[in-house]
Amino acid sequence: MTVPPRAGRREWIALAVLALPALLVSLDLFVMVMALPRLSAELGAGSTQQLWIMDVYGFMVAGLLITMGTLGDRIGRRRLLLLGAAAFGTASVLAAFSTTPEMLIAARALLGVAGAALTPSTLAMIMTLFHDPRQRASAVGIWAGCFTLGAIVGPLVGGVMLEHFWWGSVFLLGVPAMAALLVLGPLLLPEHRDTSAGRLDLPSVVLSLGAILSFIYGLKETARNGWHPLPVAALAAGLALGAVFVARQRRLADPLLDLSLFRRRAFSIVLVGLLANAMLSGGTMNLVAQHLQLVDRLSPLNAGLAMVPGMIAAMVSFQVAPLLGRRIPPVPLIPLGLALTVTGMLIIAQADGTGGLVAGFAVSCLGAGPLVSIGTNVVVGAAPPAQAGSAAAIAQTGNELGYALGIAVLGSLGTAVYRHTAGGPAAGPGPAHDSLAGAADVAARLPQHAGAAVMDAARHAFTTELQVVSAVCAAVMLGLAVLIAAALRDLPAVGRQTEAPAPTPVPEAEAEAATFVAQGEVA
Repeated sequence: MTVPPRAGRREWIALAVLALPALLVSLDLFVMVMALPRLSAELGAGSTQQLWIMDVYGFMVAGLLITMGTLGDRIGRRRLLLLGAAAFGTASVLAAFSTTPEMLIAARALLGVAGAALTPSTLAMIMTLFHDPRQRASAVGIWAGCFTLGAIVGPLVGGVMLEHFWWGSVFLLGVPAMAALLVLGPLLLPEHRDTSAGRLDLPSVVLSLGAILSFIYGLKETARNGWHPLPVAALAAGLALGAVFVARQRRLADPLLDLSLFRRRAFSIVLVGLLANAMLSGGTMNLVAQHLQLVDRLSPLNAGLAMVPGMIAAMVSFQVAPLLGRRIPPVPLIPLGLALTVTGMLIIAQADGTGGLVAGFAVSCLGAGPLVSIGTNVVVGAAPPAQAGSAAAIAQTGNELGYALGIAVLGSLGTAVYRHTAGGPAAGPGPAHDSLAGAADVAARLPQHAGAAVMDAARHAFTTELQVVSAVCAAVMLGLAVLIAAALRDLPAVGRQTEAPAPTPVPEAEAEAATFVAQGEVA
């Protein structure tokens, strides 16, 4: 039995340096929520340009994660991380001083490219720095918590910056952090790359980017505008390009994405869990945020503050889950966490006021830690060390796709529920039957009494929409908990060491778990 070396002060300081990119990638996404109205007015951005300003960053991050994760394995993860930091800082300055909508869109696209380089590199380097599974699980929990912290800090800091400075100042938040990373990274972070990897296959890069961008674009446009020809064509193109990409990977000696990873049961099951969690939790969070503003009539800032308890609960969960994981195996720990999430969603489904929504959202976030922190360790630890960057990129791509799926699928379900509930006479004509915002437009053109009746019916319909979607998410999440409990019951607790397996036959799941533990890769 080999005891892996424990990390010292240098590794934990290095983790603090790696936490900066994770925080900034998340913060840069959420700060735009506050900055978009002002910058759109000052730059004269039209509605289509505003959508691209918001979306192009996420599109590029999602589309390039797999490529960047594999590239880091080939050229060196520290090298890619530092290149990404330099690009992120440069693009932040370009965005801050943009003079036209087109210039800002281009800068945001460059920020997305840089963000895609930063994210898998940071997670893969955590796997390189922390060999002890218990310490590694804690490090991943801190790393995951930084994304949540960015979601909390982004709108709040953005609001303060916009109160005292011009709109471009929100983009300069990342420059000092990237400068610190460029200075401290070479001193604290070790280099690691796959010396046996072949050349990067450029056709695979193009296919991967085209498949993911088309698919996410189609999902988002479907969620916004319904099943129109263009988003449907984009979805079909994404699926077709994805199929060609998979076929090419099977033929290549050095594929961009090693499909053999998906044959590992723990890898595939947990990856499905991470995708489903991002989909269901993200879709529910989006509806809760809309309910707080459109039904409970809170200002955007107060709505953001109302969601802070949930974000804090998620951060606590990310830190506590690895500690519990030292004594409790992934099963039952992950299913118990999902049970908390189910409970929170059921509270949301029964809530009749702001307090119930805030409480339900907080409880659902409290259950996220075991799946995200322990599950991420399982996914990345299932890959050989040389492919840690690629595995990290797959995990993050699953999160991006899951969130986009949640907005599209749950948004479509919610719209159907809203239209069915708002179908009565009080709903008014046309737009009032489509959305709460449409109902507000209709009500503004009606006499006060009639307008109030339309808005009451619309708010009731939106509340029913949130309740039904939350109940459906709870049911699906419960099914996910059962699946994980059945499929991963043989994985041991974090850091529990075992002797090398005897040469007698053992069930597949037990053999896989023993291999992970012997290599010190289970977390």
